[in-house]
Order: sequence, then structure tokens, then C-alpha cells
Amino acid sequence: MSDDLSRDDYLWTAAGEPDPEIARLEALLAPYAHRGTLPPLPARAPRRRALHVVLPIVTAAASLALVIAAAWFTSTARPPGSWSVQSLAGAPAVAGSPIAGPSRLAVGQALTTDAQSRARIAVGEIGRVDVEPNSRVRLIRSRPGEHRMALDRGRIAAQIWAPPRYFFVTTPSATAIDLGCAYTLDVDAAGAGMIRVTHGWVAFEYEGRESFIPQGAVCATRPGFGPGTPRFADAPARLERALPVLDFSALADPRRAAALADLLASARARDALTLWHLLSRGTPEERAKVYDRLVTLVPPPASASREAVLRADRRALDDWWNELGLDSASWWRVWKSPWRE
Repeated sequence: MSDDLSRDDYLWTAAGEPDPEIARLEALLAPYAHRGTLPPLPARAPRRRALHVVLPIVTAAASLALVIAAAWFTSTARPPGSWSVQSLAGAPAVAGSPIAGPSRLAVGQALTTDAQSRARIAVGEIGRVDVEPNSRVRLIRSRPGEHRMALDRGRIAAQIWAPPRYFFVTTPSATAIDLGCAYTLDVDAAGAGMIRVTHGWVAFEYEGRESFIPQGAVCATRPGFGPGTPRFADAPARLERALPVLDFSALADPRRAAALADLLASARARDALTLWHLLSRGTPEERAKVYDRLVTLVPPPASASREAVLRADRRALDDWWNELGLDSASWWRVWKSPWRE
């Protein structure tokens, strides 16, 4: 079946792969879904019908339902909490045993690929993950509303069409939290990582430090520091070189002053994404310089006064974010809302 037909099926039956824009709309509208108890339908006066007419119909319907239920159960029977796996190249291994055809990855098991092998994982009903060569992933948890895996090393390419905060990938230095997106994630032997978002958004988080990464942007992470500052992939070279110093060095490092000066001098209006994140990082002096530069690129609203921003007032920061020409701060913060806890 073609891609377009598969996506058309999704609109009517929720089967197949959705169009990414449909998935994004579902994620945005999910917080407004009805969660209460539906009111009872008004009572209707019973119709008088001969029992000899009704009973055969009810019996036939019940029998048909049993047959359908039995067929569905047989076709979908699988270990609880496991994900289906298929080999894309070579012979990936599940729990140490090479596979050549369809297999399953259970909670607690690891999938590994060597230099010649690749695999595809079906993440429940919400997406898929391609595991590239020389990689190791583990299934941590799989239940309604939460699917969590670990990338210990290597590369994955994930495509998810679920509401925000349904899919998590833990790495040695940060957790990638899906906000309805597609991305690649790399982790090297030292535990350092790099995420590249090709559609939608991803949140990168470690011990309260957050980075929000839109389509077309990248973000590094390091053990002991967590996620760095996101930047667009086409950012100026001077900005790109400065970020590792600002993100992953001690605040007393003497290189920081020159790195910040280079970053601010080379930043374009599009790089407001990077400067906005730096407003809540670094020393007070560094944050003040970032504020003064960002004002010239994207004027802040009245609520984002210098004083409010430098004390990391959340409303001021979010209101300024909404001026950057990206999506509203209100929707990407939905992944932290109480209704998802």
C-alpha cells in the first residue's frame, strides 16, 4: 500500500502511519480531549417485538463477536510490554541471540547491532525506531501512555506520532522527550550525545536543565552537564564553536568571555533560539550580555523587562519566546502538565 493510502486509512481507522502534520495536530489538541463521564442518553420507550424474531438476531451477533474476538486475540497475542523487531540488514541480536526475521524485544532486554546490521523497532502503536550499525538499545518500559527505551551507544532514528511525553529515550547524559516528531540521536563511547530534529520538537532534559529543540535544530549533551544549548544546523561557525565552551566548561573557565563575545557578535535573528536558552544559563554577567544582544534581534514584549528576565521569571521568558517566530511556549510546556502525570 502506498504512503498516501496508508495515511488516509489513519484518518478513518487510526491504522497505518499518520501524516506528520496530523500527528502534530493530535498532539496539540490532546490536552483538550474529553475525560469526564458522558451523560446518559435519554430513556426511550421499549418497542414491542416478537421474541422469536429478536432472539436469533442477538444469538447470531454474539456468535460473530466471539469469532472476531478470538481471531483478534490470536493474531495479536504477544508477550506483555514487548516490542516487535525486524532485521533491516545483517543479523541484529536480541538478548545476545542473532535474528534474521521478525522477533520481539522484551522489557529488560537489549538489542545490539554490529558494523553490518540494522534493525527496526515498532514502538507499540505510536511509532518506530531504526537502530543503526554498532548500536545498543534497551527496552525499559512499555505501557499505555509511556514508552521508554535507553540508547547506550550508537545511533537511532525515531519517528513518533503520539501526543507529547509518550516516548522517552534515556542516554548517559540526558533524556530525549518526544513532543511529536522525528529525529536522530547519537551517543558515543564516552556517553556524549547529539540530537538532530527533522520534524516537530524534542525536549532534552537532565536534572531540571531543559532544552527545547525544533525542526532543523541540533543539541549536544555531555555526562555531568546534561543538555547543551540548541542551535539551528545552519548557525554561523563562530557560534557553533563557542557553544561547547559555554555549555560544558566551568563558570570560571577563562575561555568563556571570548566564546560569548564570538557567539553574540555572529548571532543572526534566527539564532534567537540559542540566545533565549542562554538567558537562564551561565553567570549573571553573561546573562545580562545575552539579554542586551537579544533585544537588538527580537524586541521583547512589555512583560519581559530586563529585571524580570534576569531573575529567570518564567512568564517573562515564555512571553519573549512567543516573539521569536517559533511555536507558542504554551503547547511545548504541555508535556509537564499535571494531566500527564
